[in-house]
Amino acid sequence: MKPRNNMIRLRQFKVTEKHRQVMQLETMISEFERMANELDAQIVAEEKKSGISDENHFAYPTFAKAARTRRDNLAISIRDLKQQKEAAEAELLDAESELQKAERMEVREARLGDEMDSGESRKAMIG
Repeated sequence: MKPRNNMIRLRQFKVTEKHRQVMQLETMISEFERMANELDAQIVAEEKKSGISDENHFAYPTFAKAARTRRDNLAISIRDLKQQKEAAEAELLDAESELQKAERMEVREARLGDEMDSGESRKAMIG
């Protein structure tokens, strides 16, 4: 196998891996958003049940307070994951660009090899 083929396979692997990473981050983001929405609904239900929606009230439900903290932590995690996803998408674009360059180089070298082979064939016919 030619070294160029190994380089192309390595680039393809890198593209596949970066794509998988982006998809995994998207899945995590959507799961965290779903969990945060569920917590929002639980907070509203708990506040409605207790009749107290002021977080600073002495009788504010403990469950609602804990759910708010968890929801806020999820929001921070979602923000961080979105930043990671943006970085991973940039790396994916770079990896795809590198793969395209390697594939173009392979095509160019194959074309040059074919031209050289046909040139040697002509020389053999002439000579």
